[in-house]
Amino acid sequence: MTKHHNRESQLFKSNKNPQFRSKFSEDIFYTKYAHKGAETMHELAATLVEDVCQDRMRKSEKDELISHIADLRFLPGGRYLYYAGRDKKFFNNCYLLRCEEDTREDWANLSWKAESCLMTGGGIGSDYSVYRAEGTCLGGTGGIASGPIPKIQMINEIGRRVMQGGSRRSAIYASLNWKHADIYKFLSSKNWKDMPVGTTGQTLFDIKQDDFNFPAPMDMTNISVNYDTEWLLNYWKTGDVGDVFRTNVLQALSTAEPGFSFNFFEQENETLRNACTEVTSEDDSDVCNLGSLNFARIDGVDQLRNVVELATKFLICGTLRAQLPYSKIYDIREKNRRLGLGLMGLHEWLIQRGSRYETTEEMHRWLKVFKSESDRVSDSFSDELSISRPIAKRAIAPTGTIGIIAGTSTGVEPIFAVSYKRRYLKNRRWHYQYVVDSAAQEMIDLYGADPDSIESAMDLATDYERRLSFQANIQEYVDMSISSTINLPSWGTKQNNEDLVEPFAQTLAKYAHRLRGFTCFPDGSRGGQPLTVVPYKEAVAKLGEEFQENIQAHDICEITGTGGVCGV
Repeated sequence: MTKHHNRESQLFKSNKNPQFRSKFSEDIFYTKYAHKGAETMHELAATLVEDVCQDRMRKSEKDELISHIADLRFLPGGRYLYYAGRDKKFFNNCYLLRCEEDTREDWANLSWKAESCLMTGGGIGSDYSVYRAEGTCLGGTGGIASGPIPKIQMINEIGRRVMQGGSRRSAIYASLNWKHADIYKFLSSKNWKDMPVGTTGQTLFDIKQDDFNFPAPMDMTNISVNYDTEWLLNYWKTGDVGDVFRTNVLQALSTAEPGFSFNFFEQENETLRNACTEVTSEDDSDVCNLGSLNFARIDGVDQLRNVVELATKFLICGTLRAQLPYSKIYDIREKNRRLGLGLMGLHEWLIQRGSRYETTEEMHRWLKVFKSESDRVSDSFSDELSISRPIAKRAIAPTGTIGIIAGTSTGVEPIFAVSYKRRYLKNRRWHYQYVVDSAAQEMIDLYGADPDSIESAMDLATDYERRLSFQANIQEYVDMSISSTINLPSWGTKQNNEDLVEPFAQTLAKYAHRLRGFTCFPDGSRGGQPLTVVPYKEAVAKLGEEFQENIQAHDICEITGTGGVCGV
């Protein structure tokens, strides 16, 4: 075991959960997951493994698996952690819902499916390309079609009213094909800066900077454009990305959305995505089943094989144990049995080895083991249990919360920043907490590294091709998709403006056939931005401090001049 693995950060030491590297990690654990009988990570792991695996794994295997989870080498998705030891067993993080036909019945059915899934705590994703464009004549009634965007907004409102599992904001995804007649309306549907609010002189963007919960079109929904083989072949033939793609890039660089969903050749019909876009499918009511390996806590290739084997078996057991909100999902799960085994801690793993943010020969060796072992075990263990084999095994989630618990870099992302201020809403007040990235702090403690010399997402913001290349290299080992967001400077700055649109579009198009998706986040593009970079010395001086500010609770009736029941 390396020196790195044996050493705790100087900034934090927990007696109850010594594996946590920061108070931030421990706070998240106790806020979201710990409960009576599962008050330490080891207790939660033991409860979860018994809940999920039961007698389908040997006791020795379950004991090893408990150790891997407790020591943060493998962490199942957040819904697994949340429901461990609870009466309900809604272990799945998300559901994929197809709009199957453009009928009144399908519109109503989609709403019912969305509400049913959101109530379990799982996010939802849908592709709306089957719906006719706004203004199309309806033969059956003689009326006029409203188009897909109002339906997306209806699902968004369901998400607003349904707190997922009673515990968190709803996560929703919506996509539209690049050839759809309403695509330009879709591309600009979240331009909040262009949407005035009443006679206040403010836009929706201005108000959401103060009050992130203030309603805005599709504010609960991540949106993406689907690009198919036709688009790719046309780009390869002409070298022209096309106006839709170019406009998509402009919108993404300035407002963060829409993202890009790439579905080419044999994967062309996999237009359904979960809320974070890493799970793909063509089947209505397919389901996510997520868990992530923490490369930074795994000691060598032999241990990696062991962790992959046990994590894969755990997720297969999850396909037999998890409760689902309605009957069709059980049928689709049995048919596809998708596993979403993913990764986190890749950047920390590189930092441990003194490498910059790029795939190395050693990383490729580890990734080959990740791919081959998950393929082998998923087939052999399914055969042992006499169940259908999974049609897909690997998807890399953003691992936001579980990455914090593990105290490592999330997903395939570089660390956001060496030090930052985290903002979150609690009891209608903005709370702030200073954070020093644990991986960065380890390098500072162990090797005396200069905080300003450690690469971060913000440092790589202007080197976007290196980010794209890294994601494309990892995608070779993933049979679904990767959720990854490239951080960019604010729109209108020297590094991010209209002059960047064409070169960025060409670079992204060059890598498109090696990717399954892409998103970016310009600094300051969304109200309620949770993380803000601060100087390292400031964060260290205020580490552990938490403070709060009142938020402006806007009354929608006052703003619009309408009556009725008010108070947002």
